Amino acid sequence: MIDWKTIKDLHASKSLEKIIGNWYGLDVVYVDHQGRPQFVNDSAHSFKSPFFKLQMSQSFGHDWLEADIEKVFEAFHSSQETSFEFDAFFPGTHGFACKVMVDGDFAGAVMAYPYFHGEVTTKEMENVVSKMVELGIDVNDAKSSVDKVKKFSGRYYSEMKELISIVADEVGTFHTEISKRESRISELNSELGHKFRYHNIIGKSKKMQVIYNLLGKIANSESTILIQGENGTGKEMVAKAIHYNSPRKDMVFMAVNCSAFNDNLLDSELFGHVKGSFTGAIKDKKGVFEVANGGTLFLDEVGDMTPSMQVKLLRILQEGTFMQVGATAPKKVNVRVIAATNKPLKEMIAKGEFREDLYYRINVINVGLPSLRERQDDIPVLMDFFLQKRCEEVGMPLKTFSKKTLEKMIDYPWPGNVRELENEIERLVVLAGDDKMITPDILNSRILEHGDTGGGTHSGGFNFKGLNTNGSLKDAMEELEILMIRDGLKRCGFNKSKLAKELGISRAGLIMKVDKYGLDKRAVARKASGE
Repeated sequence: MIDWKTIKDLHASKSLEKIIGNWYGLDVVYVDHQGRPQFVNDSAHSFKSPFFKLQMSQSFGHDWLEADIEKVFEAFHSSQETSFEFDAFFPGTHGFACKVMVDGDFAGAVMAYPYFHGEVTTKEMENVVSKMVELGIDVNDAKSSVDKVKKFSGRYYSEMKELISIVADEVGTFHTEISKRESRISELNSELGHKFRYHNIIGKSKKMQVIYNLLGKIANSESTILIQGENGTGKEMVAKAIHYNSPRKDMVFMAVNCSAFNDNLLDSELFGHVKGSFTGAIKDKKGVFEVANGGTLFLDEVGDMTPSMQVKLLRILQEGTFMQVGATAPKKVNVRVIAATNKPLKEMIAKGEFREDLYYRINVINVGLPSLRERQDDIPVLMDFFLQKRCEEVGMPLKTFSKKTLEKMIDYPWPGNVRELENEIERLVVLAGDDKMITPDILNSRILEHGDTGGGTHSGGFNFKGLNTNGSLKDAMEELEILMIRDGLKRCGFNKSKLAKELGISRAGLIMKVDKYGLDKRAVARKASGE
């Protein structure tokens, strides 16, 4: 059922408890589905009500609380009501309780007390003191605590009940989201029966299934291949997978990063040179095209080639011949070329930065690699693979990831893709030391803090068109709040809990703003119909 410790640590719950404690002098008590109160026996628990603190300090204080809980649960189980006021153990004092519902099932309750009704008489308050003294409580302590019990009536009373309802709603909503997340993680970790490995490429997402299917078809061909994708997506690994699953697998695989050399050095690296062709050429040198003859040559970052080098590459692709630097006769080779880039070659062609004829020559078959953020399903699989690999390399027993660590890793967008993920796993193994569990506290700060900035923008972004940027900053900020909340309410079907999470504020805070700006459902619907 509900992980109440997680609920207690929620920023929204803490904020609501603080409001209820400071404004109304009430203690919020969480009760699980079996009627067990949470946290009140914790030595670190901070009581808001002197009366309740005095009650719980007594030897039978917990029994008195359980009597109230039993009364509340009997009422909930015999009624469809989701909240009600109850008479607390000490006659004349009251409490308010709300059901916590998760997926339509009763999952516990949130209770707040004690308080008096606004019309409570002095005689009734004296009776409470007498009852406390009768049960062994010091008379002075009893009088002092009773005097501090709040009296509720009217709007003040209604607002208190609304806030308790919000707390219960927050608990249910958050637990539902946690359950969805756990189901998602369980699904991602389960074996789906798909192929999740091709050569050394790891991934079982739909996007990777498409890649595997394509690689299986092209491995036996002799066509030139262009691999496109962001840095760190594994372009060289894909090139190796193509080579080692092809008829050339027993021949040489060579890789050259075209951005690592200036024009002259790249010329010599690719095509070789003869002795004396330039200063420092003290002997003949074979280029990688010649070394890779009969095998596969992987040209990474081909988009960084200068126009002159592009011409030479085009020639060898078309004719199979090349000239060494300083040579007088061409050489012929049989090399399968696999090129790769993270640059937008079509845009470069339009700007005259890349030859169109070379583009079509290297792009006979295109392999587009998705970024890691586009295949979140693969993150747990990759994490487990890199973790096992690293633990074996350093001779450590296999570690495991905590649920929160896994959640943080899945939520992070991984701008450095698979390479960044692998580096982070290596770092975590080192920092975890002898601990078997890898916990989130040792995550890189950029991963740990991702999504916790409180900015709160929804996934679809927000259109600022029409926002008035004249006048005072305060007016502009209010206008922005109105536009974002109105837009969000319509988009979320007026689900305030969902919108509050998107905006990064508490549900109570959102409700206050909705009331402040008059954005209740009927008003928004009327405005929308008139637009």
